[in-house]
Amino acid sequence: MEPHGHGEVYTMPSEMPAMFDGMKLAAVATVLYIIVRSLNLKSPTAAPDIIYQDTPLNLYLLKSCPILTKEYIPPLLWGKSGHLQTALYGKMGRVGSPHLCGLRMYLPMQDGATATFDLFEPLADHHTGGDITMVICPGIGNHSEKHYIRTFVGYSQSQGYRCAVLNHLGALPNIELTSPRMFTYGCTWEFAAMVGYIKRAFPQTHLIVVGFSLGGNIVCKFLGENQTNQDRVLCCVSVCQGYSALRAQETFLQWDQCRRLYNFLMADNMKKIILSHRGSLFGMSSSKMEDADLSRLYTATSLMQIDDNIMRKFHGHGTLKEYYEKESCLQYIHNVTVPLLLVNSSDDPLVHQSLLTIPRTLAEKKSNVVFALTLHGGHLGFFEGAVLFPQPLTWMDKVIVSYANAICQWDKRQSPCQATGKCTSSRGET
Repeated sequence: MEPHGHGEVYTMPSEMPAMFDGMKLAAVATVLYIIVRSLNLKSPTAAPDIIYQDTPLNLYLLKSCPILTKEYIPPLLWGKSGHLQTALYGKMGRVGSPHLCGLRMYLPMQDGATATFDLFEPLADHHTGGDITMVICPGIGNHSEKHYIRTFVGYSQSQGYRCAVLNHLGALPNIELTSPRMFTYGCTWEFAAMVGYIKRAFPQTHLIVVGFSLGGNIVCKFLGENQTNQDRVLCCVSVCQGYSALRAQETFLQWDQCRRLYNFLMADNMKKIILSHRGSLFGMSSSKMEDADLSRLYTATSLMQIDDNIMRKFHGHGTLKEYYEKESCLQYIHNVTVPLLLVNSSDDPLVHQSLLTIPRTLAEKKSNVVFALTLHGGHLGFFEGAVLFPQPLTWMDKVIVSYANAICQWDKRQSPCQATGKCTSSRGET
């Protein structure tokens, strides 16, 4: 810079503009790097990892369900992020979910509770000509009015399935509790009541059992609790469940994959549900809750604290460990003998990778179990789409119906020769 006096003009060195341009370029590169990492854009797309035994039924299922063996392609810009898949499922539910016309049923329980479920008749004939009912258990605090449930039911109806959807006890905001109890992690009473009603009301129907997240735990536990619960059941599909609450509780306190944040948000939602029924849960003379439990509920910041202070007491569990052990499907699922499809996603921020050894080991040991693990999908996301906007139907919706269709077709093929003893039902092998 040359010497200057009064009134002289400053001149910027020629290196300065280049330096500013370099800083801008570095800033842009940093932002792009963060976007690529956070959206997981470099992750490849792939077909699900399928674990199964080479039985005639399993080979037939994989041949009849090509969607299980083909590449799952999520939306390009955000679909490889398990967090965004999960967040969009939670906030948006589904794109353009249909408005369903069903009948709400009320079932009185022995303890004074009133279970409710919604019944939707098929909109077309089933391709096998049979009477098939999907009995569906939604995720935690969910019900038949959730967008992802409505989308799945609408699609199933169009494929010829009757659908019965359990409304978790206390989940519907406009339905009052009639006893001091609401849904828990593994209580099968309400689901059993719904299934029993369907079997009585439609004596010719066969059942496809479907569970989402917490609902997956409930349906697998229900089927494994008693062999008679599997009567007239053609198959079961569980999506995004965690299998063991006892093993999961430690992972839910970790910040890895932001699970501690998800834990806090889910706990906050559970608080709202419980407090919306405060009069029924805490005010009845038969209630097992005390004022101290209500005080601890207000300060709870995790699902485990709510489970320990509130949920375990509905069924008289002495400790949180006992509650998680007895309410998880882990000790029951090996009793399930009907065809069982277990679906999870590797980038599910709620289900830790360590929990996936449970379905993997089960599929390796039991011939009736198929375990499908996708690279992407988040928690109950599984959106599909080209670049930005997802399609109305998800990969998950299509997989469940495709698997159910194949099972129904297999069962129809086996039925004519069952009387001769030359072949077996859908549970066995030729």
